[in-house]
Amino acid sequence: MPITVPAYGKEAAGRLASMADVTADDGALRRFLHGLPGVDAVGLDARAATLGTRSIKTTAKAYAIDLAISMIDLTTLEGADTPGKVRALCAKGVHPDPTDRTAPKVAAICVYPDMVATAKEALGGSGIHVASVATAFPAGRAALPVKLADTRDAVAAGADEIDMVIDRGAFLTGRYLEVFEEIKAVKEACARPDGSAAHLKVIFETGELQTYDNVRRVSWLAMLAGADFIKTSTGKVSVNATPPVTLLMLEAVRDFHAATGVQVGVKPAGGIRTTKDAIKYLVMVNETLGEPWLTPDWFRFGASSLLNDLLMQRQKLSTGRYSGPDYVTVD
Repeated sequence: MPITVPAYGKEAAGRLASMADVTADDGALRRFLHGLPGVDAVGLDARAATLGTRSIKTTAKAYAIDLAISMIDLTTLEGADTPGKVRALCAKGVHPDPTDRTAPKVAAICVYPDMVATAKEALGGSGIHVASVATAFPAGRAALPVKLADTRDAVAAGADEIDMVIDRGAFLTGRYLEVFEEIKAVKEACARPDGSAAHLKVIFETGELQTYDNVRRVSWLAMLAGADFIKTSTGKVSVNATPPVTLLMLEAVRDFHAATGVQVGVKPAGGIRTTKDAIKYLVMVNETLGEPWLTPDWFRFGASSLLNDLLMQRQKLSTGRYSGPDYVTVD
């Protein structure tokens, strides 16, 4: 089913309108972004480390495992992708554990635009969303008309969600309004004639942004431009999601919601491989944003290999035994 972006309430719309002057021109946007509080790097690292030490009881762990499974964007983004591989991934997303139909389904299947139709057909009425990377993923090195055509093709093929990448070169050289306008244009390209729209996830590639201050600035920039989700990484570089960077993005979402009334989702991607890691991120979300964000609608994991470990830990809680290496499929 197409996703319909909910209309903002009158209060939220009014608050957003009151911030229009922030993006009126390049100078105003620069002043706003550089006027954001500087990040205390030592404090951020320490808080992320502290949250990572929280322990949870067995019953809470079982709940957390199922919640994490339901938040996964199961992904295949390789040049060698085939329709058969995509259909197999969709089958796994619907029934992650073929031996236990109580295991929850994943949130989305993420593919390249040319595989959207295949994924959409394979998922049928499962309720799992189809996400598509667009805008010349992963480098983002293409002209804007090409990026918009890429987005429109994916949406026309049935994509429920679009994962775009920002122009990191433009951002790092201070061309903030250019990045803002590009995100806005992609957001508009997500719209369908029937009034529905694909949700837009904006990928920062935080491993290339150099400083925590830049992560805070780009988070606000993307949210001001209309991002439905902000996402750490493509998973295609050496440094992907980290707890401190994700915590910083969660704090930016919290502050943006306080200022505007608009709720924005967060997706850490790349490098999250174990159940222990996933639970640390869930604790971070709960402590920073609270229960309203602890759903697949507002928090996702971009970590396909994580699913296998979650399934093995789930079976361990159920049977008391660890599974053999052939218990889960190798993606």
